[in-house]
Amino acid sequence: MKVLILNGVNLNMTGIREKGFYGSLTLDEINEKIKTECEKKGIECDFYQSNHEGDIVDKLHEARTAYDGVVLNAGAFTHYSYAIHDAISACEIPVVEVHMSNVHKREEFRHKSVLSDVCKGVIAGFGYKSYILGAEALLND
Repeated sequence: MKVLILNGVNLNMTGIREKGFYGSLTLDEINEKIKTECEKKGIECDFYQSNHEGDIVDKLHEARTAYDGVVLNAGAFTHYSYAIHDAISACEIPVVEVHMSNVHKREEFRHKSVLSDVCKGVIAGFGYKSYILGAEALLND
């Protein structure tokens, strides 16, 4: 199984910003942990991060023919990007929405996702392990 781990806006700042929510590991360090754990389960992972909504849309379009599924942490795009919503619908492969923090224990605007209804499921609140749980969900699909 081949999975795309797709990260959105500001996730390149992981390990620097809001360590109380996201921890002190950088995105590269998190990706290494994800890769190691997924390889043990027979899941091959590629990683992509962008702060630009159109880049994420393009990557979802490409994923349609290159991957068995996507684990997506869209960051703040989760709460308002209908463009990403529509790209998920169009890609015709399963997408699992993930969040490192428990978004329901945070600011009110983070409680609403415009992506959830087109995703296979949502995993939140387990730090970098949310990504691994998302990949496992795709494996067990």
